[in-house]
Amino acid sequence: MILSRLFYRFSAPFRLALLFGLALTLAMSAALAGAEPGLTATTLRVGAIMPLAGDNAVYGLNLKRGLEAALAGQQVQGRTLELTVANDFGEPITTLEVGNKLLETGVFAMLGNVGTLTTLKLMPVLTANRIPAVGFYTAGEAGYADGMLNFRPDHAQEVAELIAAGVGAGVKPGRFCAFVQNDAYGLAGIEGLKTGLSRLPETQPIIAKLDQIVDMTMGGINPALNGMGPVGFYRRGASYLRDGYQSLKAWEQTSGATCQWVVLVAAPKVAADFIAYARYKNEPWVFAAISTTVAGDELARLLRESGVNTRLIATQVVPALNAPLPILNEAHAALGASLNALNLEGFIVGRMFLTILRAMNGPLTRENFLKTARRQPFEVGGVRIDFTAGNPGSRLLLLTVLDANRVEVVTASDLSALLQP
Repeated sequence: MILSRLFYRFSAPFRLALLFGLALTLAMSAALAGAEPGLTATTLRVGAIMPLAGDNAVYGLNLKRGLEAALAGQQVQGRTLELTVANDFGEPITTLEVGNKLLETGVFAMLGNVGTLTTLKLMPVLTANRIPAVGFYTAGEAGYADGMLNFRPDHAQEVAELIAAGVGAGVKPGRFCAFVQNDAYGLAGIEGLKTGLSRLPETQPIIAKLDQIVDMTMGGINPALNGMGPVGFYRRGASYLRDGYQSLKAWEQTSGATCQWVVLVAAPKVAADFIAYARYKNEPWVFAAISTTVAGDELARLLRESGVNTRLIATQVVPALNAPLPILNEAHAALGASLNALNLEGFIVGRMFLTILRAMNGPLTRENFLKTARRQPFEVGGVRIDFTAGNPGSRLLLLTVLDANRVEVVTASDLSALLQP
């Protein structure tokens, strides 16, 4: 009653403005009450789960740096982007623990998570909660779930590209081999090996051996996979690699042909140790690695420290660091001398996320975000992103040659010299 009398003491225009302001406040409160988790009137919060310590920290630290640089000071529909990065040490159990904590605090999306096994564990939780998974650094098996928008081509595609490059350089079908991690990461490499070999004549007996290996992994990774085909395995989290080496030597004896082109799907440290061991054994093998094995410049650094002077063929899923593209200009400005292929990928993923958000018409919801992502192709600083036909968003795959001091983008026709004795 008292409030009512006070209200009518104000002038009619003031009363109208007061009522309008109250109505607007109530409308905003109602809207925010039903808003997506991670959204407030001023912020849009996203989460990321990465190894920031431990054996795989090189991935997490670099991708985190790139994501943070891409999102720093950016806004969407008047909201500032906030990135919360949780450390899971690359362990699936820890991934679920920190993932649930992030979900409890509220995130609009997960951005740039690292790891194949960790992603496989987390995806059912993200799918059940309708949380987009954007730009994860993971193998293809984990990369095609509902709600996932992967930037990078999967590991199998990278391996198939390396096989094609080897064929172009003159490698015979029976002389391709691989050294891989004994888990879903390595199995993605085997799928790529099968794909690459299936395009070549008279490779069915080799593919049958690879199928046998894959069949033995059903229901869990079998530790006794060595000695069955042109593949050497090492156990995830271990550095013991002699069994994998002996597996390739056994294949050479069985097949009557030496390995000439050895594809690496391994952690950088293990790959460096394996190359060093093979060189110690005077193996003439040419090594070809996928982008995750190279890990920016990590593998090259480890080889330098080991005193191993070798040229290494590798796939890369981001543009060359000296490419004349707007995204490279922005990344150089933001990351300076620390720029490498790993943090560049994080930077591109962050800008890809922003580009999709800013292309949205209508409400800022997860459903609308995913629909927008799949509605049309995007240009992200000169990098084409297209989810209209599904994952991955980028089809960019470069061939490079690494030595101790530099990385050079090449074509398959440039590689034949590496095969000369």
